[in-house]
Amino acid sequence: MSSLLLRGLSSSLAGSHGARVLTAVAGFCGTRGGKQQHTEAGSSAPEVELKRLPGKDEGIVEVLMCRHKARNALGHAFVSQMRELVSMVSSDSTVHVLVFRSLVPGVFCAGADLKERALMNNKESDLFVHGLRSLMTQIALLPMPTIAAIDGVAVGGGLELALACDLRTAACSAQMGLIETTRGLLPGAGGSQRLPRTVGLALAKELVFTGRCVGGQAAAEMGLVNRAVQQDQTGEAAYTEALGLAREILPQLRRLQLARPRWRQSGEMGQPWRTHKA
Repeated sequence: MSSLLLRGLSSSLAGSHGARVLTAVAGFCGTRGGKQQHTEAGSSAPEVELKRLPGKDEGIVEVLMCRHKARNALGHAFVSQMRELVSMVSSDSTVHVLVFRSLVPGVFCAGADLKERALMNNKESDLFVHGLRSLMTQIALLPMPTIAAIDGVAVGGGLELALACDLRTAACSAQMGLIETTRGLLPGAGGSQRLPRTVGLALAKELVFTGRCVGGQAAAEMGLVNRAVQQDQTGEAAYTEALGLAREILPQLRRLQLARPRWRQSGEMGQPWRTHKA
């Protein structure tokens, strides 16, 4: 196992270029928000939704993760809905900043759905992990800045999801880690590449080898998150911080939008603020 982990971690030094995966858009877009408004209404209830902020916050869009009973575990329906949503957002020029947040108290994302995985054979499991990795690459290649608001547990695939975002805010009470090795598994959705790019190779090796979780303040000190804040009575301190950060970013992106004709005239293509993320 150690040699496999070393190979995966060391590959981060050379970088990786994942292919962008786009799927058919089914018009999946919700407008509900707030933890009190989401309850488990049965298997047909959406597990991932979009919320577009109005008024002066227009251009900020939130990805709401609301799989309450399974703590936002990355199951088939969750991943499928997230993939459709991300595909839709990727081509929407009205989305300037994307914030990923959880509506499940105390949890950002609990990682892979191990109950579903236990029912898969080896081929099905390999296909699912490949699809999960493609989803994380899809998120990492989104053309707008992305922020993960970690107000609770983000472990395994949950931390890999956060690492696929450009920026991360966390409550000091949050717990983060790639815990796969404690369950006899390996990080399979890009975490063994993105973690060392974020915190450095040696520290990433230590975290993956031990499967250790760290709190929000420690995560900020090692560079795993950009900002750590004390949790408040709402349980949404990291989200509040992420929204504030999105509001700081928004005017700059609007200025860049206005400058686009000049980029075309000068021969520059694409978004000049985007660096390699995947």
